[in-house]
Amino acid sequence: MALTDEQMRYPIGKFSPPASYTVDDIRKWTNDIRMLPGLLRQAVIGLSEDELNTPYRTGGWTLRQVVHHVADSHMNSITRIKLALTEDNPTIKPYEEAYWALQPDYRLAVEPSLKMLEGIHQRMIALFESFTENEWERTFIHPETGASNSLKKTLATYSWHGRHHLAHITETKKKFTP
Repeated sequence: MALTDEQMRYPIGKFSPPASYTVDDIRKWTNDIRMLPGLLRQAVIGLSEDELNTPYRTGGWTLRQVVHHVADSHMNSITRIKLALTEDNPTIKPYEEAYWALQPDYRLAVEPSLKMLEGIHQRMIALFESFTENEWERTFIHPETGASNSLKKTLATYSWHGRHHLAHITETKKKFTP
């Protein structure tokens, strides 16, 4: 059964920061990051141009824009992670993702963004698997909220983010097959 437009807004639910962070949680979220590029590739293989240009919900991005967005978002995340590792609670620079999605590169084939995501995630995994407990506690400030975000929370956020957008694609694909 197809999800409604409202359900498609958050097909796996809204992100809710965990109350605590266990070693098992970190392992699971790291594995989500490890697996996302392959799962995203698998989700879009064989989609036609028309299907890639289908919005996942009324007023939402096309599946093509979702793929490009995930690559851009995770590119920004690794920059934020490295800033937190190398500076004392830096304030990161946000970006207007809705405007990024209107740029000409969002009309490209999805392959460049899939390759980009593969490389970014390999590097993220190398970082995550090397972190000490102190490094997981490093933080950055997001200027829109003024809140400090630990790298543990960042990992949880981007695990959710990847699964969230993957679900946009996989749920939309269900509409393509009778």
